[in-house]
Amino acid sequence: MSDLPPLVVILGPTASGKSALGIHLAENLCGEILVCDSTQVYRHFDIGTAKVAIAQQRGIPHHLTDLIEPIEVFTAGEYRRRALDVLEALRARTKPPVLTAGTGLYLRALLEGLADAPERSENLRERLRQKARLRGAEHLHKLLARVDREAAGRIAPRDTQKVIRAVEMRILTGKPVGEIHRGGRTGLQGYRVIKIGLLPPRAELYARIDGRVRAMIDGGWVDEVRNLLAAGVPMDAKPFQFIGYSDLREHLAGSLPLEAAIRQIQQATRRFAKRQLTWFRKEPAVHWLPGFGDDPKVSEAVLSSVRELVG
Repeated sequence: MSDLPPLVVILGPTASGKSALGIHLAENLCGEILVCDSTQVYRHFDIGTAKVAIAQQRGIPHHLTDLIEPIEVFTAGEYRRRALDVLEALRARTKPPVLTAGTGLYLRALLEGLADAPERSENLRERLRQKARLRGAEHLHKLLARVDREAAGRIAPRDTQKVIRAVEMRILTGKPVGEIHRGGRTGLQGYRVIKIGLLPPRAELYARIDGRVRAMIDGGWVDEVRNLLAAGVPMDAKPFQFIGYSDLREHLAGSLPLEAAIRQIQQATRRFAKRQLTWFRKEPAVHWLPGFGDDPKVSEAVLSSVRELVG
Protein backbone atom coordinates (compact mmCIF):
# COMPACT_ATOMS: atom_id res chain seq x y z
CA MET A 1 0.00 0.00 0.00
CA SER A 2 1.39 3.40 -0.93
CA ASP A 3 2.38 5.80 1.86
CA LEU A 4 1.06 8.73 -0.18
CA PRO A 5 -2.13 10.35 1.14
CA PRO A 6 -5.23 9.63 -0.95
CA LEU A 7 -7.13 12.11 -3.10
CA VAL A 8 -10.58 10.69 -3.82
CA VAL A 9 -12.04 12.04 -7.07
CA ILE A 10 -15.73 11.58 -7.89
CA LEU A 11 -16.57 12.34 -11.49
CA GLY A 12 -19.58 11.97 -13.73
CA PRO A 13 -22.32 13.87 -15.53
CA THR A 14 -24.53 16.51 -13.99
CA ALA A 15 -27.34 15.16 -11.79
CA SER A 16 -25.54 11.84 -11.22
CA GLY A 17 -25.23 12.41 -7.47
CA LYS A 18 -21.58 13.48 -7.23
CA SER A 19 -22.23 16.03 -4.50
CA ALA A 20 -24.22 13.63 -2.33
CA LEU A 21 -21.57 10.93 -2.65
CA GLY A 22 -18.82 13.44 -1.91
CA ILE A 23 -20.54 14.55 1.29
CA HIS A 24 -21.09 10.93 2.35
CA LEU A 25 -17.42 10.07 1.86
CA ALA A 26 -16.08 13.24 3.46
CA GLU A 27 -18.36 12.78 6.46
CA ASN A 28 -17.22 9.19 7.04
CA LEU A 29 -13.54 9.84 6.29
CA CYS A 30 -13.42 13.06 8.35
CA GLY A 31 -12.46 14.87 5.17
CA GLU A 32 -13.38 18.02 3.29
CA ILE A 33 -14.63 18.65 -0.23
CA LEU A 34 -12.99 20.39 -3.17
CA VAL A 35 -15.51 21.36 -5.84
CA CYS A 36 -14.20 21.10 -9.41
CA ASP A 37 -16.79 23.08 -11.37
CA SER A 38 -16.17 26.03 -13.69
CA THR A 39 -19.62 27.53 -13.01
CA GLN A 40 -19.59 27.37 -9.23
CA VAL A 41 -16.50 29.58 -8.88
CA TYR A 42 -18.75 32.60 -9.58
CA ARG A 43 -20.56 34.31 -6.73
CA HIS A 44 -24.31 35.03 -6.82
CA PHE A 45 -25.05 32.42 -9.54
CA ASP A 46 -26.23 29.70 -7.20
CA ILE A 47 -29.38 27.83 -8.16
CA GLY A 48 -28.65 27.31 -11.84
CA THR A 49 -25.09 26.12 -11.14
CA ALA A 50 -26.39 23.55 -8.61
CA LYS A 51 -24.29 24.72 -5.68
CA VAL A 52 -24.90 22.66 -2.57
CA ALA A 53 -26.80 24.83 -0.10
CA ILE A 54 -25.20 25.32 3.32
CA ALA A 55 -28.09 23.47 4.95
CA GLN A 56 -27.38 20.42 2.77
CA GLN A 57 -23.60 20.34 3.34
CA ARG A 58 -23.99 18.56 6.69
CA GLY A 59 -21.21 20.61 8.20
CA ILE A 60 -18.63 19.48 5.63
CA PRO A 61 -16.52 22.39 4.36
CA HIS A 62 -16.80 22.91 0.58
CA HIS A 63 -13.83 24.65 -1.04
CA LEU A 64 -13.37 26.37 -4.42
CA THR A 65 -16.83 27.82 -4.84
CA ASP A 66 -17.81 31.53 -4.78
CA LEU A 67 -14.28 32.64 -5.58
CA ILE A 68 -14.84 35.58 -7.94
CA GLU A 69 -17.39 38.16 -9.07
CA PRO A 70 -19.37 37.60 -12.30
CA ILE A 71 -17.38 40.18 -14.28
CA GLU A 72 -14.01 38.59 -13.46
CA VAL A 73 -12.08 36.12 -15.60
CA PHE A 74 -11.19 32.67 -14.28
CA THR A 75 -9.04 30.01 -15.95
CA ALA A 76 -8.11 26.38 -15.51
CA GLY A 77 -4.67 27.56 -14.45
CA GLU A 78 -6.14 29.73 -11.70
CA TYR A 79 -8.26 26.79 -10.56
CA ARG A 80 -5.15 24.61 -10.32
CA ARG A 81 -3.29 27.21 -8.26
CA ARG A 82 -6.15 27.59 -5.83
CA ALA A 83 -6.78 23.86 -5.59
CA LEU A 84 -3.12 23.20 -4.77
CA ASP A 85 -3.33 25.77 -1.96
CA VAL A 86 -6.40 24.03 -0.53
CA LEU A 87 -4.76 20.61 -0.77
CA GLU A 88 -1.71 21.90 1.08
CA ALA A 89 -3.89 23.35 3.83
CA LEU A 90 -5.83 20.10 4.19
CA ARG A 91 -2.60 18.10 4.33
CA ALA A 92 -1.38 20.34 7.16
CA ARG A 93 -4.58 19.57 9.08
CA THR A 94 -4.52 15.87 8.11
CA LYS A 95 -7.93 16.16 6.44
CA PRO A 96 -8.51 13.75 3.53
CA PRO A 97 -9.57 15.63 0.37
CA VAL A 98 -12.61 14.50 -1.63
CA LEU A 99 -12.93 16.17 -5.02
CA THR A 100 -16.26 16.29 -6.88
CA ALA A 101 -15.54 16.91 -10.57
CA GLY A 102 -18.00 18.15 -13.15
CA THR A 103 -15.54 20.15 -15.28
CA GLY A 104 -13.12 17.84 -17.04
CA LEU A 105 -10.71 20.57 -18.09
CA TYR A 106 -10.24 21.76 -14.51
CA LEU A 107 -9.70 18.18 -13.34
CA ARG A 108 -7.10 17.62 -16.04
CA ALA A 109 -5.37 20.87 -15.14
CA LEU A 110 -5.09 19.77 -11.51
CA LEU A 111 -4.01 16.18 -12.08
CA GLU A 112 -1.86 16.51 -15.21
CA GLY A 113 -0.71 20.11 -15.03
CA LEU A 114 -0.85 22.79 -17.69
CA ALA A 115 1.44 23.94 -20.43
CA ASP A 116 3.73 26.84 -19.62
CA ALA A 117 1.39 29.41 -21.11
CA PRO A 118 1.98 33.14 -20.57
CA GLU A 119 -0.05 35.21 -18.14
CA ARG A 120 -2.81 37.29 -19.68
CA SER A 121 -1.92 40.78 -20.87
CA GLU A 122 -4.95 43.00 -20.35
CA ASN A 123 -3.47 45.78 -22.47
CA LEU A 124 -2.92 43.45 -25.42
CA ARG A 125 -6.29 41.78 -24.95
CA GLU A 126 -8.10 45.13 -24.93
CA ARG A 127 -6.39 46.13 -28.18
CA LEU A 128 -7.50 42.85 -29.74
CA ARG A 129 -11.06 43.30 -28.44
CA GLN A 130 -11.14 46.77 -29.95
CA LYS A 131 -9.96 45.35 -33.27
CA ALA A 132 -12.75 42.77 -33.14
CA ARG A 133 -15.34 45.43 -32.35
CA LEU A 134 -14.21 47.67 -35.18
CA ARG A 135 -13.57 45.10 -37.90
CA GLY A 136 -15.45 42.01 -36.76
CA ALA A 137 -14.58 38.66 -35.22
CA GLU A 138 -13.74 37.15 -38.61
CA HIS A 139 -11.00 39.74 -39.17
CA LEU A 140 -9.35 38.71 -35.91
CA HIS A 141 -9.59 35.05 -36.93
CA LYS A 142 -7.85 35.87 -40.22
CA LEU A 143 -5.07 37.51 -38.23
CA LEU A 144 -4.71 34.32 -36.19
CA ALA A 145 -4.59 32.25 -39.38
CA ARG A 146 -1.64 34.31 -40.61
CA VAL A 147 0.40 33.78 -37.46
CA ASP A 148 -0.81 30.34 -36.32
CA ARG A 149 -2.65 28.34 -38.97
CA GLU A 150 -2.97 25.23 -36.77
CA ALA A 151 -4.73 27.14 -33.97
CA ALA A 152 -7.00 28.92 -36.44
CA GLY A 153 -8.08 25.55 -37.81
CA ARG A 154 -9.22 24.43 -34.36
CA ILE A 155 -11.01 27.61 -33.25
CA ALA A 156 -14.31 28.79 -34.69
CA PRO A 157 -14.07 32.22 -36.38
CA ARG A 158 -16.73 33.72 -34.10
CA ASP A 159 -15.27 32.36 -30.84
CA THR A 160 -13.65 35.70 -30.11
CA GLN A 161 -12.50 34.83 -26.61
CA LYS A 162 -10.46 31.82 -27.76
CA VAL A 163 -9.17 33.65 -30.83
CA ILE A 164 -7.92 36.50 -28.65
CA ARG A 165 -6.17 34.11 -26.28
CA ALA A 166 -4.49 32.27 -29.16
CA VAL A 167 -3.25 35.51 -30.76
CA GLU A 168 -2.11 36.74 -27.36
CA MET A 169 -0.10 33.56 -26.69
CA ARG A 170 1.49 33.71 -30.14
CA ILE A 171 2.55 37.34 -29.67
CA LEU A 172 3.80 36.98 -26.09
CA THR A 173 5.79 33.77 -26.58
CA GLY A 174 6.69 33.83 -30.27
CA LYS A 175 5.49 30.22 -30.43
CA PRO A 176 2.37 28.59 -31.94
CA VAL A 177 -0.26 27.57 -29.42
CA GLY A 178 0.14 23.89 -30.29
CA GLU A 179 3.86 24.00 -29.54
CA ILE A 180 3.18 25.57 -26.15
CA HIS A 181 0.55 22.95 -25.29
CA ARG A 182 2.84 20.11 -26.34
CA GLY A 183 5.51 21.34 -23.98
CA GLY A 184 6.31 19.66 -20.70
CA ARG A 185 3.75 19.59 -17.89
CA THR A 186 4.10 18.88 -14.20
CA GLY A 187 1.30 16.74 -12.83
CA LEU A 188 -0.01 16.57 -9.28
CA GLN A 189 2.66 15.27 -6.92
CA GLY A 190 2.37 13.68 -3.50
CA TYR A 191 -1.07 12.04 -3.73
CA ARG A 192 -2.49 8.65 -4.56
CA VAL A 193 -5.45 9.52 -6.76
CA ILE A 194 -8.53 7.28 -6.49
CA LYS A 195 -11.10 7.99 -9.22
CA ILE A 196 -14.72 6.94 -8.86
CA GLY A 197 -16.97 7.46 -11.89
CA LEU A 198 -20.77 7.54 -11.78
CA LEU A 199 -22.53 6.13 -14.83
CA PRO A 200 -26.28 5.89 -14.19
CA PRO A 201 -28.60 4.50 -16.90
CA ARG A 202 -29.11 7.14 -19.58
CA ALA A 203 -32.93 7.22 -19.41
CA GLU A 204 -32.91 7.54 -15.63
CA LEU A 205 -30.27 10.26 -15.76
CA TYR A 206 -32.28 12.27 -18.29
CA ALA A 207 -35.43 11.90 -16.22
CA ARG A 208 -33.56 13.14 -13.17
CA ILE A 209 -32.17 16.09 -15.13
CA ASP A 210 -35.66 17.08 -16.25
CA GLY A 211 -36.94 16.85 -12.70
CA ARG A 212 -34.03 18.81 -11.27
CA VAL A 213 -34.55 21.68 -13.70
CA ARG A 214 -38.17 21.97 -12.57
CA ALA A 215 -37.04 21.80 -8.92
CA MET A 216 -34.61 24.65 -9.60
CA ILE A 217 -37.42 26.73 -11.07
CA ASP A 218 -39.61 25.95 -8.07
CA GLY A 219 -36.66 26.81 -5.82
CA GLY A 220 -36.45 30.38 -7.08
CA TRP A 221 -34.20 30.30 -10.13
CA VAL A 222 -36.30 32.89 -11.99
CA ASP A 223 -36.09 35.24 -9.01
CA GLU A 224 -32.34 34.70 -8.84
CA VAL A 225 -31.95 35.83 -12.45
CA ARG A 226 -34.30 38.77 -11.86
CA ASN A 227 -32.23 39.87 -8.86
CA LEU A 228 -28.95 39.52 -10.77
CA LEU A 229 -30.27 41.77 -13.53
CA ALA A 230 -31.60 44.27 -11.00
CA ALA A 231 -28.20 44.30 -9.29
CA GLY A 232 -26.61 45.43 -12.56
CA VAL A 233 -24.67 42.29 -13.50
CA PRO A 234 -23.74 42.97 -17.15
CA MET A 235 -25.51 40.97 -19.82
CA ASP A 236 -22.14 39.90 -21.26
CA ALA A 237 -20.83 38.56 -17.93
CA LYS A 238 -19.65 35.01 -18.49
CA PRO A 239 -22.04 33.36 -15.99
CA PHE A 240 -24.98 34.60 -18.04
CA GLN A 241 -23.75 32.18 -20.73
CA PHE A 242 -24.24 29.20 -18.44
CA ILE A 243 -27.08 26.79 -19.20
CA GLY A 244 -30.46 28.26 -18.34
CA TYR A 245 -29.50 31.80 -17.47
CA SER A 246 -29.92 33.21 -20.97
CA ASP A 247 -33.23 31.34 -21.36
CA LEU A 248 -34.59 32.82 -18.14
CA ARG A 249 -33.40 36.27 -19.18
CA GLU A 250 -35.46 35.87 -22.34
CA HIS A 251 -38.42 34.78 -20.26
CA LEU A 252 -38.12 37.82 -18.00
CA ALA A 253 -37.88 40.05 -21.07
CA GLY A 254 -41.23 38.65 -22.20
CA SER A 255 -39.95 36.90 -25.32
CA LEU A 256 -40.04 33.29 -24.07
CA PRO A 257 -42.82 31.57 -22.11
CA LEU A 258 -41.63 29.87 -18.94
CA GLU A 259 -42.60 26.38 -20.08
CA ALA A 260 -40.65 26.84 -23.32
CA ALA A 261 -37.65 28.08 -21.33
CA ILE A 262 -37.84 25.02 -19.07
CA ARG A 263 -37.90 22.66 -22.05
CA GLN A 264 -34.89 24.42 -23.61
CA ILE A 265 -32.95 24.22 -20.34
CA GLN A 266 -33.76 20.54 -19.93
CA GLN A 267 -32.60 19.76 -23.45
CA ALA A 268 -29.40 21.80 -23.09
CA THR A 269 -28.62 20.08 -19.77
CA ARG A 270 -29.12 16.62 -21.27
CA ARG A 271 -26.73 17.52 -24.08
CA PHE A 272 -24.24 18.85 -21.55
CA ALA A 273 -24.39 15.58 -19.60
CA LYS A 274 -23.62 13.70 -22.79
CA ARG A 275 -20.56 15.91 -23.44
CA GLN A 276 -19.36 15.38 -19.88
CA LEU A 277 -19.54 11.61 -20.30
CA THR A 278 -17.65 11.80 -23.59
CA TRP A 279 -14.86 13.71 -21.83
CA PHE A 280 -14.72 11.61 -18.67
CA ARG A 281 -14.65 8.30 -20.54
CA LYS A 282 -11.20 9.35 -21.76
CA GLU A 283 -10.01 9.79 -18.20
CA PRO A 284 -7.64 6.94 -17.24
CA ALA A 285 -7.93 4.60 -14.25
CA VAL A 286 -11.55 5.36 -13.36
CA HIS A 287 -13.57 2.81 -11.42
CA TRP A 288 -17.00 3.22 -13.02
CA LEU A 289 -20.22 2.45 -11.13
CA PRO A 290 -23.60 1.96 -12.86
CA GLY A 291 -25.72 4.05 -10.53
CA PHE A 292 -26.37 7.36 -8.79
CA GLY A 293 -24.14 8.67 -6.05
CA ASP A 294 -27.05 9.28 -3.69
CA ASP A 295 -28.17 5.65 -3.87
CA PRO A 296 -27.34 4.18 -0.41
CA LYS A 297 -26.13 0.93 -1.97
CA VAL A 298 -23.72 2.83 -4.24
CA SER A 299 -22.50 5.20 -1.54
CA GLU A 300 -21.85 2.41 0.97
CA ALA A 301 -20.05 0.29 -1.65
CA VAL A 302 -17.84 3.24 -2.59
CA LEU A 303 -17.09 4.02 1.05
CA SER A 304 -16.10 0.41 1.71
CA SER A 305 -13.84 0.32 -1.37
CA VAL A 306 -12.20 3.65 -0.53
CA ARG A 307 -11.52 2.58 3.03
CA GLU A 308 -9.78 -0.55 1.74
CA LEU A 309 -7.69 1.49 -0.69
CA VAL A 310 -6.85 4.09 1.92
CA GLY A 311 -5.82 1.34 4.32
